[in-house]
Amino acid sequence: MALAIKVNEETFTPRQQAVLTAALDLLVENGDGLTMTAVARRASCSKETLYKWFGDRDGLLTATVQWQAAKVRMPFVDRSHLNIKALRASLEQFARDLLTTIIGEVSITLNRTAITHAAQEKDDLGNIVLENGPMAIRRRLKPILEAARDARLLRFPNSEEAYRTFYGLVVRDVQIRLLLGDKGLTQSNVEANIEADVKAAADQFLTLYGVKANS
Repeated sequence: MALAIKVNEETFTPRQQAVLTAALDLLVENGDGLTMTAVARRASCSKETLYKWFGDRDGLLTATVQWQAAKVRMPFVDRSHLNIKALRASLEQFARDLLTTIIGEVSITLNRTAITHAAQEKDDLGNIVLENGPMAIRRRLKPILEAARDARLLRFPNSEEAYRTFYGLVVRDVQIRLLLGDKGLTQSNVEANIEADVKAAADQFLTLYGVKANS
């Protein structure tokens, strides 16, 4: 039986995707200045259409975060044929998507804006980003980890702990350094080392939680 979860909130029509892309572009350009009027103008659609699709500005922001987070795909595996090779491929795919997404200007801008809003208690953007970004991404990998545990490829007390460990091995201090504008770390630096970093994270995780490593 194949293991997959359909995430309905990430299913957008091509026209809606174009609108969300326009919204993300405006966030990068203007940060906090995102308005329904500006998005409608950039996407060449009416505000009435935006309100029909997304409800209000918070609804539009939620959808843009979901659309951005959807770039970190849920690995697809077959429970009946799950082996260490397939597991490693799934872990590496997830890690590659995660790193590629969080180092982009869109993610950096979203996170910086959300942090500022949370500090000022300005609106609910922090919760929107948290729930539809990191938490949604977490829900995509945990079923894979649990399937690997059921297949006796991994051993861990709970999937939350295992996920946090893997996330830490993949992201390390990269995201916080980029958010803080560390001049010694650039997007191109990270991109150049993604494949090596992805493989290293998978190796380290399997060393910690692989059944053979713990036998």
